[in-house]
Amino acid sequence: MIKYSTKIDDEVFNKIKLLEGPIFIFGASGFIGANMLEAISQVRSDYYAVTHGAQIAWRLKLLNLPSTNVLNCDITSKVSVEKIFNEYNPKTIFNLASYGGYSKHSDTNLIYETNVIGNLNILEACKEQNIKCYIHAGSSSEYGLNCASPEESSEMKPNSHYALSKVTCAYQIKYYADFFNVPALNFRLYSIYGPWEEPDRLMPVVIQRARKGELPPFVSPDISRDFLYVSDCIEAFLDASINIKKEMYGESFNIASGNKTTIENLAQTVINVFEVKQAPIYKSYEKRKWDLVDWFGNNNKAKEYFNWRPKINIIDGLKYTSEWQDKNEYETNVLPFFENRGINRKLTCIIACYKDEQAIPIMYERLVKMFNEMKIRYEIIFVNDCSPDNSEQIIENLCAIDNNVVCISHSRNFGSQSAFLSGMEIATGDGIVLMDGDLQDPPEIIPQFYNKWIEGYDVIYGVRVKREMPFIMDKIYKLFYRIFKSVSYIKIPVDAGDFSLIDKKVANEIVKLPETEVFLRGLRAWVGFKQTGVEYVRPERMFGVSTNNWRKNINWAKKAIFSFSFLPIEFMSYLGFFLTVLSFLALIAQIVMKWVYPDLPHGVPSIIVLILFFGGVQLLSLSLIGEYVSKIFEETKNRPRFIRTKIIKNNKKALI
Repeated sequence: MIKYSTKIDDEVFNKIKLLEGPIFIFGASGFIGANMLEAISQVRSDYYAVTHGAQIAWRLKLLNLPSTNVLNCDITSKVSVEKIFNEYNPKTIFNLASYGGYSKHSDTNLIYETNVIGNLNILEACKEQNIKCYIHAGSSSEYGLNCASPEESSEMKPNSHYALSKVTCAYQIKYYADFFNVPALNFRLYSIYGPWEEPDRLMPVVIQRARKGELPPFVSPDISRDFLYVSDCIEAFLDASINIKKEMYGESFNIASGNKTTIENLAQTVINVFEVKQAPIYKSYEKRKWDLVDWFGNNNKAKEYFNWRPKINIIDGLKYTSEWQDKNEYETNVLPFFENRGINRKLTCIIACYKDEQAIPIMYERLVKMFNEMKIRYEIIFVNDCSPDNSEQIIENLCAIDNNVVCISHSRNFGSQSAFLSGMEIATGDGIVLMDGDLQDPPEIIPQFYNKWIEGYDVIYGVRVKREMPFIMDKIYKLFYRIFKSVSYIKIPVDAGDFSLIDKKVANEIVKLPETEVFLRGLRAWVGFKQTGVEYVRPERMFGVSTNNWRKNINWAKKAIFSFSFLPIEFMSYLGFFLTVLSFLALIAQIVMKWVYPDLPHGVPSIIVLILFFGGVQLLSLSLIGEYVSKIFEETKNRPRFIRTKIIKNNKKALI
């Protein structure tokens, strides 16, 4: 468990108490968001960490918040934002969500979608509700090539797509404040540092290396930054929220220390604070024009409007961050969560839907609740297998509120096996969960699958220890699985249906298999890899009646046996050999009986019985051969296993 990093004194405690709740913290899984979340969570419970499931939430994992305080919302979706605003009616909103601030954020479209569209959707929701305050986190890079210590009214000259998106957000806030009276502010944040910052950023790397008695190579010594400790940044948000006045609406504020610190000054400070004996080494660096500016922020406006002043100098900030790293065993408890992307694995749930319109919304709610509790990234693919009910529209509505939901529609009913394959082809998760849409596969079992997956298993299947169904049917199912296991030429687990978690590499191998007639439970076993089972009780169907009947169940059994067993053919070979030997012995016996008992009568019934018996055996043999031939015939057609008519992903219809 991570120990608190944000210093909460009595003054800050009282400021948090004065916030009008409920409180929304967008971008709560980010650096500043995590510090804000951690501070507020120590004082009150009416806060909500609002994050998108597609984000890497390693900080939220370590903070271990109650699942009820974590909300999933895609801010690029207006419907998703409206949904949580209407449900929770927030009064204080901090928007710390952003994309593009780091060089690794290279998706230009995502920069504008997250920053500009996301800010717009939140402002629209704020416009419709009586909120107390909305504060958006901008960037000092909005000033571009301007002179040092710029005023808030200085001309904007953004130097990147990220900076341009933040300039747009500042003007959006000004517009909504002036024309719709939204109590919104824009904060231009400078070089914030402290606990929870990405471990590969400048200050964490410098502090971590300095604690070991060494320094990393620095860039040019004359480059300068305005470093501000994160708790000062958090207090600026608090001060503005509780002191907001009409004249502040739509304004932008520089949240900065006001002190210029060159890289050379920083290196010397680190040497003094950590008693490092090594002299700093400066690596060659191609200076950009804006790197030459003496860069620090004028924070007079924040002092004037809401009496905010930074409290922590860079020496204390370095010490506090180092103490936090020590206290939380940084290399053991924090670095692995950041560096090991396996810890932040993403799950894709593929749900085959046919006549499940009532179950789909419940399935979605249970899955999202479960994923939020697990604090894991997710994707949910609903495959509408040409259901005659309203399933398709319900799935499209879910796509509109959650970009993690994908809708696939088929041209006709191809069956659940094809539906699963259709989803597996486009799944983006590291692990893939297969589920029926009727809620007989409980989502609450997935965490047990996940734990086994983390242990190193590649396939984890659900083992039905009990089925909530009539006693006779339960026994018939159990009998089939045991017969199937005994006749199959591969090891088939008993009582294991399609409900399973399959590692992406295993799913890729299954998708590559060319078979048209698919029995996934058998293919899952055939591909191998490390497999295990998790026991669960399979509940009865929650809505409607099962689409299976005796004929379908028999066809399922035939598909399984004739796909993964040659025993029927072998049995007929053995039976044919046995009957041939028996016939030869009967012929010898008949000749002997003729000579020994010449007057013994020979009746027609015996002949009829023999004819019927051997005729039946021949028909049975032909039918078994026919089953195999029909499978060969079906495979040689090489028809597609499914035909898609629609894919909706990221709330947009994709090309088929």
